[in-house]
Amino acid sequence: MKQFFKYTLASLLGSILTFAILIGILIAIISAFVAGFSEQEAIIDDNSVLKLRLATDIPDKASDNPFSNIDFISMTSTKTMGLNNILKNIEKAKKDDKIKGIFLDVGSIPSGLGTVEEIRNKLIDFKESGKFIIAYSSGYTQKSYYLASVADKIYLNPEGSFDWKGLYSQVIFFKGALDKLGIEAQIFRHGQFKSAVEPFFTDKMSEASKLQTITLIQSIWDDMCTKISKSRNIEIEKLNLIADSLWAYDAKTAKEYKFVDGLVYYDEVLAELKTMSKSEEDPEDFIVSLGDYASVKIKTKANNSKDKIAVIFAEGEIIDGGKSEGSLAGDWMAEIIREVREDEDIKAVVLRVNSPGGSGLASDIMWREITLTKEKKPVVVSMGNLAASGGYYIACPANYIFALPSTLTGSIGVFGMLPNVEKLMTEKLGITVDGVGTNAQSDFGQITRKTTTSEANLIQNQVEEFYDTFIQKVADGRGLTKAEVDSIGQGRVWSGLNAIEIGLVDEIGGLNDAVAKAASLANLSEYRLIEYPQKEDAFETFIKDYNKNVTEKVIKETLNKNYKFWQIIKNAQNMSGIQARMEYELEIN
Repeated sequence: MKQFFKYTLASLLGSILTFAILIGILIAIISAFVAGFSEQEAIIDDNSVLKLRLATDIPDKASDNPFSNIDFISMTSTKTMGLNNILKNIEKAKKDDKIKGIFLDVGSIPSGLGTVEEIRNKLIDFKESGKFIIAYSSGYTQKSYYLASVADKIYLNPEGSFDWKGLYSQVIFFKGALDKLGIEAQIFRHGQFKSAVEPFFTDKMSEASKLQTITLIQSIWDDMCTKISKSRNIEIEKLNLIADSLWAYDAKTAKEYKFVDGLVYYDEVLAELKTMSKSEEDPEDFIVSLGDYASVKIKTKANNSKDKIAVIFAEGEIIDGGKSEGSLAGDWMAEIIREVREDEDIKAVVLRVNSPGGSGLASDIMWREITLTKEKKPVVVSMGNLAASGGYYIACPANYIFALPSTLTGSIGVFGMLPNVEKLMTEKLGITVDGVGTNAQSDFGQITRKTTTSEANLIQNQVEEFYDTFIQKVADGRGLTKAEVDSIGQGRVWSGLNAIEIGLVDEIGGLNDAVAKAASLANLSEYRLIEYPQKEDAFETFIKDYNKNVTEKVIKETLNKNYKFWQIIKNAQNMSGIQARMEYELEIN
């Protein structure tokens, strides 16, 4: 009888625990709906200060699915703001008489340097209003300091950290692990600089890879130093000497070498903000977060123009098929571009590309739709952190291309990869595979054996043919010869600054510059902006993508900074067909 009650009680407790978990999920879902659909207008006081804290990764355009904001570990909902909305709100704050300045509360910034560049440029524009910017941190990374360097005053916690040592890029190699597991990566590629597959067949960077990487990061570093030198009045030679000698490594040395203006505590910064804004309120009342400010309405001139400019956000790894959260699916994006092309009220298109590439087929499908659109209306490309390989493939037919100085672009090259797990199966696991087929090549593409010479030649021919198609389309789009494209192609990655010199990009500029150019090409003086992808039914999207969204978010939140390693393995797993992809790891901190 005691055993009966014991198991009954255990079952009851299990049921209660399960019910509690379900209630937690339900609360999170309801919170997400409330956050997603209740856009109540916030009211702010006079003499307010807008606070920017950029502690989470910033997509070009945040997902419209409120469930993507759920933290499935803590069961809380937080709203993610896209770069597009951050820029809009800084512009709004510039014109808002109630906002007297901006408080940059910065630490480590996980977003790419291109995103930081866009925000930095917008902050420079904000300062033209005569309003102030104050920056504070308990520890500056090189990237967060680059952003903070536009501020009128830069403060650091007296015991805070400071990082100034130059840029470094490293690649993780898996060949040793694959050898131990008995897995052979069979590689087919065109391009001596196509280093995407190097981690799978070698244990160190090739000389070609080293050359392109140092050229790339040197270009970005030189640009950062030039702009910081201008903002802080420190000579470029001195900035490099300090980095080489590691002279600025903590709060005291950062102040000594004039990187910061003072070493103060957080409460002291708040006191200065209160004085500068002339507010009589407490900090929680006069300092408004970016999330709250997004729902503030200010009076603007009504725009009833029928003419529109479409801004299409093409972000993520390029994959085949229909919509997939966080990825750039070829068929799905092609439908969006087609819809924009057929809308007669849309007079011009801005394609915002932020992608390392991916499926060659999906890239080509989108290229075709962009080419057709260009025949009817101007297409201007704005490149974000990445517009490489397949990302450049879809950009090249545009009328005009903008890149940021630190944009990683080019990577005009293709590859294919087929694993051979025969040794893993037979020697490590003791598993054998046998089968029959109707034809001589029925088992072509099987990963349980090594490819034959004729099969390898077939795959390599496909790679060569796609590369030839790639450089021809770039040549046609950019007004170059195939030979010229081949000489700057071969899979080589370029910075935005380098890309201008070789004809892959027309001008350095951000998203707003691309919109202005599109308006000019379409001869528009008044227009409305409409963003794509447009908002879909949130509940329907959630149900469709529930399993994948929950699993991916839990993995990302659990692995945290190590999530990038999971992505590398997952991307390698998902590769199929010819790839126009840049697997390029450039950490800037």
